[in-house]
Amino acid sequence: MNVGIPSFTGTHERTPYLLIGPVLRPEVTAGLLELEVEVWEPVQQLHPPGWREAGHRRHDGRVEEEGRQRDPTTGEGCVGLSDRKRNPLHREITWRCSRAHMTLREPWQRRSMKIAEHVDAADGFLSKLSLYKALALIALAQQGKQPSPKLLENCIQELPRPELGEPRGLSALRMQPAQEDALTMTHTLDKLLVRDTVQMELIPEKKGLFLKHVEYQVTSERYKISVYRRYTDFDVFHEVLLQRFAYRVVPALPPKRMLKGVLTSVSERDFIEGRRRALCRFMNLVARHPVFSEDELVKTFLTFSGSDVQSKVRDAYKKTGDEFMTNRIATLAKEYLPADIQAQFSTSRELIRNIHNSFHKLRDRAEKMAERSKENATDLLMFGRELSTLGSDASPLPSLASSQSTWGTLRQALKSLSVEFAVLSDKAAQQGRREEDDVVEKLNLFLDLLQSYRDLCERHEKGVLHEHQRALHKYSVMKRQMMSATVQPKEQASVEQLESRIVQQENAIQTMELRNYFSLFCLHQETQLIFTYLPITSHILGSFVNSQVQGHREMGEVWNELQPKLGCLFGANNGLKPTSKT
Repeated sequence: MNVGIPSFTGTHERTPYLLIGPVLRPEVTAGLLELEVEVWEPVQQLHPPGWREAGHRRHDGRVEEEGRQRDPTTGEGCVGLSDRKRNPLHREITWRCSRAHMTLREPWQRRSMKIAEHVDAADGFLSKLSLYKALALIALAQQGKQPSPKLLENCIQELPRPELGEPRGLSALRMQPAQEDALTMTHTLDKLLVRDTVQMELIPEKKGLFLKHVEYQVTSERYKISVYRRYTDFDVFHEVLLQRFAYRVVPALPPKRMLKGVLTSVSERDFIEGRRRALCRFMNLVARHPVFSEDELVKTFLTFSGSDVQSKVRDAYKKTGDEFMTNRIATLAKEYLPADIQAQFSTSRELIRNIHNSFHKLRDRAEKMAERSKENATDLLMFGRELSTLGSDASPLPSLASSQSTWGTLRQALKSLSVEFAVLSDKAAQQGRREEDDVVEKLNLFLDLLQSYRDLCERHEKGVLHEHQRALHKYSVMKRQMMSATVQPKEQASVEQLESRIVQQENAIQTMELRNYFSLFCLHQETQLIFTYLPITSHILGSFVNSQVQGHREMGEVWNELQPKLGCLFGANNGLKPTSKT
């Protein structure tokens, strides 16, 4: 049970009450003192449900008697003491006793009550001198003595000191907010998307001594700067990023050149544009990653405007090393991992594999729809051109044509209709670009992330785990050699050398085990990142629906404007009539 001097409070009309109370724990044999500091709301919220003031209240508002009343709902007890000058907002000085410690020994209760009696708390405030006096009396009680001012005066030359423990621990307990679980990522998709947006534009090709190359203008909204990069710069950056964060999802780069015999149907211009889009997705995934985005390596690549960015990136990595060397909890990762981490990993990996397959099919269908919109634009344009060709034919009609023929009038009308079909073609082309930019690109972005997660899983299994198993096998071979060396007499130098190698191998295995746990730790976080990105599905569907609505509305307006112009094609004598609206 926690027993201490009364909790002295200050009051204010609009602010909560600051409560400071030294609390004794008599069940602790060491007699440690614990200072509790907390902010209480006004008096109406201090007393638990079912509390009523113990004692009889006089006409002037004071309490004549003191006592304890147990809360009927929680079993907690409250001790009430009267305040000498009643405050209309805060009229009780209270402390609470937990239900689990109701067996209070009487001597402790008497001592705590005596300490409370000897401390001056005028107007509900505890002065600095009174606080020191209370602490000294508590120290006497901890020593098994009866606390009294008389005894305190005898010790005036050397005041007893209570055991307060470490203030740092007290501060962390009461004044600091609770620390977040290091394993759990609390980011939302919206927060990730607003971290940064990287734009990438093609710069006109420049010719070198032998070959021409393409440059990209990379602009970061976060750093408000534009830099120029070549593909080789991205290649080095990706290589160093993979070394720095081997246990994270590092997106892959697009190929540098077209694959001969595979992309024969793709023009060089289309390939360069596709590579630009892929590099832009790569940079946005990196710049929005919770860990990558705060690393000096990424900042250097996005902001360094010098000529040799590749050396700058490599130097930045040499200064830090990989993430295992710089992460503060790398060697403690095992403590944060759940017991069923392997089962969670297997389940999540299978689920993400199925999601990846489904999104891959969605992307393929979206690409076909965007391609059909572009083909529709081409067909409409060619259709209009053929109408224009018919209308522009000025060849005279043969004598076989009837004098009643309206072909001449029709030719003029067809020529004018070609303009509307050109507008329709432009609207269809815009529809295709919207589908490609807003739908296909977002699907590709998420697919790049999903693929990088699958690559990470393979690196974990074929890299970290395989190296660990190989190190264990090597260690077992060394141990067998050591056993045979002890049985068969060998030179002392060779035995000592073998012992040294065994010690080195043990250290290497220990490091690999720590890296293995840290790899699982990072893998668990990256799995959370994948699920954080899953709401992008709603963004993709929203973009797809909006694109279709806008495209059909714009094309519908052009078709509606075109319909009245068909009247000249249906003369009274040609036997045809325009189809009425339904």
